Amino acid sequence: MMPKFPFLKNKDPKNTSKVFIPSRRDFLKIGSLATGGLLLGVNFQCSGPRGETITFAPNVYLSIGSDNQVTIVAHRSEMGTGIRTSLPMIVADELGADWSKVKIVQAEGDEEKYGDQNTDGSYSVRMFYEPMRRAGATARHMLLAAAAQKWGVEIADCRTENGEVVHSGGKKIKFGDLVEAAKDLDMPDAESVALKEFAAYKLIGRDVPIYDNLDFATGKAVFGADVDLPDMLVAVVKRSPVIGAKVLKYNEQKALAVPGVNRVVKIEGAGIPPGLDKALEGVAVIADNTWAAIKGRDALEIEWDLGPNEAYDSEQQLKEMLASTSVNGQVRRERGNFNAARQQGGQVIERTYLVPFYAHATMEPPAAIAHVHGDGTCEIWAPTQHPQWARQAVAQALGIDYQDVKMNVTLLGGGFGRKSKPDFVVEAALLSRAAKLPVRVQWTRDDDLHHDFYHAQSAQRIRAVLDKNGNLNGWNHHTVFPAIGATANADELHPSDGELGLGCIDFPYEVPHIRIETHESKAHTRIGWLRSVSNIHHSFAINCMLDEVAEAKGQDPVDFLLGMLSEDKDLTFDGELKGDFGNYGEPLEAFPWNTRRLRGVIQKVAQESNWKAAVSSGKKVGFAVHKSFLTYVACVVEVANGDNDQLLIPEVHYAVDCGIGVNTDRIRSQFEGGAQFATSLVLNSAITLKNGKVQQNNFDGYQVIRMPQSPKKIHVHLVESMEKPTGVGEPPVPPYIPALCNAIYKLTGERIYRLPYKA
Repeated sequence: MMPKFPFLKNKDPKNTSKVFIPSRRDFLKIGSLATGGLLLGVNFQCSGPRGETITFAPNVYLSIGSDNQVTIVAHRSEMGTGIRTSLPMIVADELGADWSKVKIVQAEGDEEKYGDQNTDGSYSVRMFYEPMRRAGATARHMLLAAAAQKWGVEIADCRTENGEVVHSGGKKIKFGDLVEAAKDLDMPDAESVALKEFAAYKLIGRDVPIYDNLDFATGKAVFGADVDLPDMLVAVVKRSPVIGAKVLKYNEQKALAVPGVNRVVKIEGAGIPPGLDKALEGVAVIADNTWAAIKGRDALEIEWDLGPNEAYDSEQQLKEMLASTSVNGQVRRERGNFNAARQQGGQVIERTYLVPFYAHATMEPPAAIAHVHGDGTCEIWAPTQHPQWARQAVAQALGIDYQDVKMNVTLLGGGFGRKSKPDFVVEAALLSRAAKLPVRVQWTRDDDLHHDFYHAQSAQRIRAVLDKNGNLNGWNHHTVFPAIGATANADELHPSDGELGLGCIDFPYEVPHIRIETHESKAHTRIGWLRSVSNIHHSFAINCMLDEVAEAKGQDPVDFLLGMLSEDKDLTFDGELKGDFGNYGEPLEAFPWNTRRLRGVIQKVAQESNWKAAVSSGKKVGFAVHKSFLTYVACVVEVANGDNDQLLIPEVHYAVDCGIGVNTDRIRSQFEGGAQFATSLVLNSAITLKNGKVQQNNFDGYQVIRMPQSPKKIHVHLVESMEKPTGVGEPPVPPYIPALCNAIYKLTGERIYRLPYKA
C-alpha cells in the first residue's frame, strides 16, 4: 500500500546520498538517455512504492557526451511549478555547464532507476538540493582532474565555466574532449568533492525561465491528452453518481448505435471506501474519437443502486459538524488549563468558521493512455504527479507484476494534488485490456468536478479568552472535517496527526492556556489533498480570529502578532501534543519551527507594503501570516470598491522565507499563481452535494476568478537566507485567504465566517 499522506512522508530520513558511475546493467537500463560519454548517477535512501526502504536507487543521471552535449534526467513531474527546470539547473550550475546547451530528458516512472518521483507536498527542491549539487560537483571534479592530468597542472588552478575547463593560465578545453579520460578516473571520495560557494553560482538564486517555454508557446509541448498512438481508441466513462453506487444493469444498444462507437465496458468499482487509487464503478464507452465516445455515453441507459450515500446532503452534514464543536471533543494538544483560564473572568470571543468542499479544477482534466500488449505487459502515458503509485495501481488492477508496467510521464496541465491519485490511469489500463488496443481515457470538465478527490469541508469553533488586563490568555480551537484517510478506510472519523500538523496543533503564539480538539466526521465522498491541504481552513480561521482579537484589544494586528511571538526560539511542542507532529516529514532538528523567521516575514511584509502608512491613509488592507511546508509567509492584501461596488484587489504583498531560493522566477510565479488560486477559494468556489451527488457541473457553477476579480499587482519579497531550501508550491495559499478576508472586513465592516464570501 502507498502511504496515506505521501506529501507528509519523510522520503530521505537519513539524508544519505552517493554519486556513482553506473554499472553496465544500469547503463543498458537507461539506454537512449546515455550518450556514450561520462555517465553519473546519484542515489540516496528513500521509500519505494510499497513503503519499503530502497538504499541504492539512482535518482538522476547526468550524461556528458563526447559531442559536448550535457544531458540531465528530470525525474519529477512538470505541472507549471518549473521543477523540471529547477532541479536540473542545480546540477548544471554546480557542474559549470553552459545552460543554453543543456538537454533535459523526462524520466519514466521507475523507482529502481530514479528513486522517489512523487511530485507533491512542495518538497522536491528541499529533498534534492544537496544530492543534485553533489552530482554536479562530482562530475566537475572528474573533468577538472582529467584536464589537470592532460595539461600537467594543478587541479586547484582549474575551474569549469560555460561547458569548458579553464586553466588560470588561459588554456581552455570543452567538456566533450575530456569525457573519455574522465571515465577512466577513479570516483573521488565524497568528502574530497568541494561544493561551490553560493556566490559562485550563475543560475541558483536567479531568475531562470522554464526549460519548456518555447514548446509551450509553439504548441509542441506534450500533455496527457496530446499523446497519439497508432490504432488508439478513446473512452469516456459514466461513473457512479454517488460514492458507493453500483451498476444494477445497463442497456448498451443505443450507445453502440452511435457512429464510431465500437465497445461498451463495465468497470468494477471498489465500493465503500472508494480508495485513493481505485477506479470508480461505471460503464465506459470506447470509440474511434472523443466526440463519438461522449455521444455514446449520453445514450447509455444505466440503472443504479445508489447505496448508503444516496441521501447525503453536504449542507446538512456541515450543520451537524458545527453543532459537534459546541461540546468537548478529542484533545489533540493541551497547554495549561483553558477551562480555568475561562473561569478567571475577562472577555471571551467565540467565533465559528465554515469552509466548503473544494475541487482541484485543473485546466487539463485527467487523461491517460494505456496499451496492454498481447503478452500482458502494459505501457502507460499519463500526466501523473506520482508515477510509481500509478504504476503500482495499474499492476494491481491488471493482476500483473509491477515490473511489467512501463510508465511514461507527460507534462501536466495543472496538478494541485489531483494528479497524484491514479484512478484515471487505472481506468485506461482496464479499458485497453478489454479493447486489446491502445485506449485514451478522457475526462470532461463535468467528470472532473463530479468525481474529484475533494478538499474536505470543515467546521471550526475558536474561543479566545482575554484576561482582565486585555492579554490573550486562552485559546480553544475545535476543528472537524472528514479525514483524507477515510477515502481508504471508512473507520477513520477524526483528522490524522498529519492533517492537524498543517497549521492547527503547531499554533506558535505565546498563549498560556491552549486546548485543541477534534470531532468525528464521516466521509461520504472522496477526500484528497488539494494545494496546501488543511492549512487552507486552519489558516483562515486562526488568522481571522487573531485579527478580531487584535481589534478587541485596540491594537494593530501586525504589532499584536509580533508581541505574541515573544522571544526568538525553536518550537518543539514537547509535552503538549497527544499525538505526533509530522513537521512535513522532516525532523525538527533539521528543519526547526523558528519564531525568528516567522517574525522576519511579518516585519518584511509590513515594511514592503508600507503597512502603517496604508492603514493611516485609509486604505483597506488585511494582514495574515502562516508557516506551511516549512516555509514562512506573511501577506498583505488591499481591496477597494470598483464600479457597481464590484470588489477590486489592487495590490498584494507577500514576504517569503523559503531558505535558499533556487529559481527566483519560479518562486515569484508560484506566489502570483497562488494568489489567483486562493482568490477563487474566497470569492467563488464551492462544491456541494445533495442526494449524494455533486451539484456543480462546469465552470458556470464552480467558478474560478475572472480577470476583473483577480489581483492586479502582486509583489513577492524574498527574504535573503542561507537556510535549507523549502517548498513554495503550496505556501502562497494559506495566508492569502485570511488576509483577503480581513481586508474585506475593513472595506465592508462585515467579518467573514464562511467561505465562499458573497458580497
